[in-house]
Amino acid sequence: MLEAVGLSAAETEVYRALVVATTASAREMAGTTGLDEATAQRLLGSLEDKGLVRGVDGATGRFAANPPDVALLPRVERRAGDLDKARAAVSELMETYRRSAWTRGAGAVVEIVTGAGALRQRLRQVQDGARHELLWFCKAQYVAMPSGTNRAEFDALARGVGYRVLYEQAFFDASGAVDNVVRAVRAGEAARAVPALPLRMAIADRGLAVCPLAPAGPAGHPGEVTAAVVRGSSLLEALVALFERYWEVGAPLRVTPEGRIGETGLSADSASLTPEDQHLLSLMVAGLTDESIAGQLGVSKRTVQRRIQGLMNLAGVATRMQLGWQAARRNWI
Repeated sequence: MLEAVGLSAAETEVYRALVVATTASAREMAGTTGLDEATAQRLLGSLEDKGLVRGVDGATGRFAANPPDVALLPRVERRAGDLDKARAAVSELMETYRRSAWTRGAGAVVEIVTGAGALRQRLRQVQDGARHELLWFCKAQYVAMPSGTNRAEFDALARGVGYRVLYEQAFFDASGAVDNVVRAVRAGEAARAVPALPLRMAIADRGLAVCPLAPAGPAGHPGEVTAAVVRGSSLLEALVALFERYWEVGAPLRVTPEGRIGETGLSADSASLTPEDQHLLSLMVAGLTDESIAGQLGVSKRTVQRRIQGLMNLAGVATRMQLGWQAARRNWI
């Protein structure tokens, strides 16, 4: 869970073990984590460089963990600040566009597409012409292309084009949305989930972006749907940067052989969990609401809440965020 602030999974494990141990040598860390001593020494050195651990005065070769609030919170705040700056840059550039302040010729930077049919056609053309990668923000509700109808994605994946797609939590509330994501991931899509997204967009080969301008789902006459097609410019660079910032903090969505969102491997630590518990955890980590999880599992919202509380008790944690971290660490999902 600390990858979002620049730590690898191995560094996270060593730092957590050192927090528990208070002080330790590389050899002791190796015994605790199962790593070889040389790897433990290298990871401790890396954590020291990043300011998370320090050498113990008067005890050569021993390390102590710096307090998490001092070592980690500034990193979290910097990442949050980067997201805020990227969001502000997009807002500023869009306002500049609205004031028609571009000095280049009309259509050279931003083109307006009007109508749901024209938007669907442009999205197909963008995907058909992509050579390397498509980046997507998928918000709840659709403007022109309902979930599960984007056949151009499967054609592009088949010819080797990469897809990285971010879904917001509310996207999964729609009927069939989870099944559609499962099909796409099985076809090769790399998917992640975040609590909310600021806009809808698709970016092809980092050279062109399509951004529907409707703030919510479909409303009014289909002819009123509009989108901005953005070509090479500082606005496009800001959109790419915004995507990458959200991608860094997104929760990965994987699909099991049974066709569920979640991990495939289980450790001995997960022996007491049922397949239903693992499915519930994977949906929770993906960001689905209790109502959506209940709908996916065919149970009541109260049953979902009771089972999550039971899993929290099993993991020995007090919050759902801690449960998600422990589930990932213990390979429960």
